[in-house]
Amino acid sequence: MKGPLFYSKILLFGEYGIIKDSKGLSIPYNFYNGALKMDGNTSAEALNSNRNLKKFAEYLAGLQEEQPELVQFDIDALSRHIGEGMYFDSTIPQGYGVGSSGALVAAIYDRYAKDKITVLENLTRDKLLQLKKIFGQMEAFFHGKSSGLDPLNSYLSIPILINSQDNIETTGIPSQAADGKGAVFLLDSGIVGETAPMVSIFMENLKDKGFRDMFKKEFARYTDACVDNFLHGDFKSLFANTKKLSKVVLNNFKPMIPEQFHELWQKGIETNDYYLKLCGSGGGGYILGFTEDLDRAKESLKGHKLEVVYQF
Repeated sequence: MKGPLFYSKILLFGEYGIIKDSKGLSIPYNFYNGALKMDGNTSAEALNSNRNLKKFAEYLAGLQEEQPELVQFDIDALSRHIGEGMYFDSTIPQGYGVGSSGALVAAIYDRYAKDKITVLENLTRDKLLQLKKIFGQMEAFFHGKSSGLDPLNSYLSIPILINSQDNIETTGIPSQAADGKGAVFLLDSGIVGETAPMVSIFMENLKDKGFRDMFKKEFARYTDACVDNFLHGDFKSLFANTKKLSKVVLNNFKPMIPEQFHELWQKGIETNDYYLKLCGSGGGGYILGFTEDLDRAKESLKGHKLEVVYQF
């Protein structure tokens, strides 16, 4: 048995904001993917994945008992397949903010959920919200709290526009220009990040009125503007707003930025060669970069590995 492929995702805009109802834009990233497999693989990775799947299956059995109206799985088949050595074969790096657990959740739902909502039907807003709710509960096993967006993106494999927590829709994004000078890229921090502690820091900060005001008046405002600029292909305004967003993040989200990148972050703002922002919750993993001139950014970031996600 080999299941279908589920891809990684990138939240272009909206990290932390989507927890507090600002806009977000999530796109599939086909460079990384994962699939459920049963092929007798006995490597350490496969055995580890199999052990984790066993724990996940127990969690899902509990979930459907607690919330029978939310989702039902064919737990017998899932447990049998795990017993026969099923594992999740994935190239998606863990702790990098590109949705490794999201792809696994999507794969399990696709294969074992009963009465599942499929990609082929008319995806009304209610159906999207229902999927997001199911995925949020499933992915909570990995993160403690999940918006359900990563698995949703992975499952549908189409860009998703988040207007607010209870208003999401599928969307189209401007088509790429293979020879375009402008680019969105990933920068590898070389550190594995953990979502839960970063979210805790953020929730703690929100208790402070000054932080809440900054979040609403600056962070959410610039994030919303970036989403609109990107969707309308207004790249001139996009770079102006991304620069403002990059500054706000550097000044107010320092714990989420690995220390050795503080200077590099500032350099981008000063030189305009590139602007950096968080990719996911931060604390390590990938950092997202935006540049109007890819060659200039590569020169400026010499010695760092850049992975181009989108060119325009």
